[in-house]
Amino acid sequence: MLAVVGVLFVAVAFGAGRLLRPVVPTPEKLLTYECGVDPVGEGWAHTQVRYYVYAFLYVIFAVDSIFLFPWATVFAGDGYGATTLVEMFIFLGFLAVGLLYAYKKGVLAWT
Repeated sequence: MLAVVGVLFVAVAFGAGRLLRPVVPTPEKLLTYECGVDPVGEGWAHTQVRYYVYAFLYVIFAVDSIFLFPWATVFAGDGYGATTLVEMFIFLGFLAVGLLYAYKKGVLAWT
């Protein structure tokens, strides 16, 4: 029931927006806008591939921090200390092995 109400609310909001907004198509609205200046050059920007590795490593360690925070809160609880400590060191060991493998392969070298 809650899902139906949520979908209905979103549908009504989109429908009201479509009915109430002004529709005045002009050629100026179809032009690209770049900070008040006429666009220069191509629309596609070239990005170097070497940034991909660092973005990927950031995502991995961001996910790692998502797992570390609950561990730190549970670790302080009674009866969970030794078990959670061993589990987290195993998890961090897997991450360290992956990072060392990437380092040995030369993936982290900036060329």
